[in-house]
Amino acid sequence: MSVGFIGLGNVGLKLANNLLSSEHLLFVHDLDKNNALEVINKGAIWCESSMEIAEKCQTIITCLPSPQAVSEVIEGPEGLLRSDVREKLWIEMSTTDSEEMIRLAEISNSKGLEAIEAPVSGGCHRAATGNIAIFAAGSRTNFERALPILKCLGHEILHIGELGKASVLKVVTNFLASTHLVALGEALAVCKKSNIDLTKAFKGIKISSGNSFVHETESQVILNGSYNINFTMDLVCKDVQLFHSLAEDHDVPTEISSNIVEIFNEGKEKYGSRAWSSMIVKRIEDQCGINLRAPGFPDEIIDLDNKREGLEIV
Repeated sequence: MSVGFIGLGNVGLKLANNLLSSEHLLFVHDLDKNNALEVINKGAIWCESSMEIAEKCQTIITCLPSPQAVSEVIEGPEGLLRSDVREKLWIEMSTTDSEEMIRLAEISNSKGLEAIEAPVSGGCHRAATGNIAIFAAGSRTNFERALPILKCLGHEILHIGELGKASVLKVVTNFLASTHLVALGEALAVCKKSNIDLTKAFKGIKISSGNSFVHETESQVILNGSYNINFTMDLVCKDVQLFHSLAEDHDVPTEISSNIVEIFNEGKEKYGSRAWSSMIVKRIEDQCGINLRAPGFPDEIIDLDNKREGLEIV
């Protein structure tokens, strides 16, 4: 099957690599062709536009940094809908706005392009090995049509329901991860100020009720000093703002999310929009005049597991 992949950033490039490992014929496009060189050198075919992707592929995947970028790829001057997309399938894997996802799906459906959303969760290291989790939403028919490809890209795949619900759940999980990252910075700073060995602190948190996926991954690159989690400050700012807006829309109190939005906006202003998101902890280090460092931690998280079979979680 011919599959098109649009958006070869930190996550998209790793997902596209997994498709090359399958038997799919892969076509790719990105605003910067340099981002695609890795997969082109492995056999992917470059396309000059999203429209060209749509002309050549039966299934098109997008993995883009913002709702605005998704809109441009779908309905822009060289977007998918400028081509004949009847009976084709669009799999949207970005972290995006649920209402915008529904709007674009309705426009796509009017042109004959079926849509399903399938954002991912679990970190770039799991995207690289095809062991990332996938939240899918859309009709059951479209989900089953997309499932063989999703199984190439991820391990645990959850079909949530109608379009828009996967985007909401993805934003919720990113908000939780971002909140715990900030909390970890404060927690590790208290350990440091209390003269607790930070390696012992890491291990203690890991075996405690305070443990989390964020601690097991991001705390390691913080303690190393690289902060390299392959996710940038601007993307976190976008994600936590999406959550905050959802909470406000549903009249949910925002005592925590309002502070998280402010903290990450400050981090983006101080360290730059393309700084690793884990550098938000450096904000606390700078305020306290300390370095949260310990020996023996890696500068990047690598998934040591082989590709696990993709399966639907019910």
